[in-house]
Parts: sequence; C-alpha cells; structure tokens
Amino acid sequence: MALVQVENVSKIYQTGEIEVAALSNINLSIDKASFVTFVGPSGSGKTTMLNLIGCLDKPTRGKVIVNGKQVNAFNRKQRAGFRGFVLGFIFQSFNLFPVLTAYENIEFPLVMIKNESASKRKDMIMSLLDSVGMQDQKDKFPDQLSGGQKQRVAVARALVTRPKLVMADEPTANLDKKSAVNVIRLMREMRDKYDTTFIFSTHDPGVMEEAEVVHTLVDGKLV
Repeated sequence: MALVQVENVSKIYQTGEIEVAALSNINLSIDKASFVTFVGPSGSGKTTMLNLIGCLDKPTRGKVIVNGKQVNAFNRKQRAGFRGFVLGFIFQSFNLFPVLTAYENIEFPLVMIKNESASKRKDMIMSLLDSVGMQDQKDKFPDQLSGGQKQRVAVARALVTRPKLVMADEPTANLDKKSAVNVIRLMREMRDKYDTTFIFSTHDPGVMEEAEVVHTLVDGKLV
C-alpha cells in the first residue's frame, strides 16, 4: 500500500519576472517500509521533491498525499503538527545541538512533541542508542564525536518519535566514503527493524547502490 503518492506535481519558483520550474508534472508512489533514493545532478529537483513530501513546501500544482492525508492542503500549523508526529528528518550537516549530549539530542523531540514519562523516554532512547551502536557514547557532546557517529545519533533522533517516514537530504554529503555507506546501511537496518519508510537524496554512486528503489530526476523531470 502506498505511503506517499505524488500526482501531477509541478513546482515553479518566481525570480523577479523569471519563472523557474524546479519540478514538472511528477507522478510517483512510494510503498510503506520502502528504502528509496532520489538521484540526479545539482539543480535537478531532488531537494524540492523531498521538501514537498516532507511538508516543508507546497507544490504550485498537483497533489502530495502522505499517510492518507493530502498534505499540500494543510495550513502552516497543520504541516508543523504532521511533521512532528508522522515524519522524521536527517540532515547532511547533522543539526545536533552542541550543548546537548548524544542522549539529550535524541531525547529532544520526545520532550518537544510527545508527552512521555521520563522512564519511558529513557527506555526508548537507550533502545535506539543500542540499535545504532552508540550506547557507550551517550554522554558525549557532538564535538567529541566523529562525523559518522554524529549521523548515527541523528538517525536515532529521527526515529525516536516512531515516524512513518524519515526524510534525509544528502545525509552522507559530509562523510567519508566508508562512513557514508555505513550510515546508509544503518538506515536500511532501521527500516527493517521498525518498518519505517526512508526517502533520501544523493549524488554518490556508492550510496545509490544501497537503495532498493531509485528515482532519477533531470531538470525537474522524472526519467
């Protein structure tokens, strides 16, 4: 069953009097528990596609349906609530809070979004730290961790609210080749464990090989 449906979607940006078509008439569906990547050269529309599915932007035309909801019809508050409870995000620059430990960074979404008891939060966080191989690093701050370790913490943080879908825009861009492949494989393991759908973008051929479904974008068109 499709978790994501994109129907006749176009996204046009206005720069002065010039219109730039970031996406043109995109149609696709993504099933639950999929491991999907969008690939293509810089400026092909990968980030725009992820932003539309991730409720960070709206299409100019067409529909974006996620988990049975037409998210492009949501207002700003509805989009924020939907992101908090249904979606998780992983960023290429990690976006960890420098003053929080690895444990506290993972805990942060639970404190902000879900009203869980301290004991339940601890159980959830420790389970995820174990899953991403970071239990022994839980009390370290981001500047004490390697790039690969930071991204492992970021994966755990994205999963802690048990989202249906995790979005990752170039999640390996700031990692060396070995760490990049390891992080993508970790994401796939987490998909297998939690049945979470992962959608990410990349231009790295080594990372592309780890995906199960590849959608290629060129000049805003699906090819």
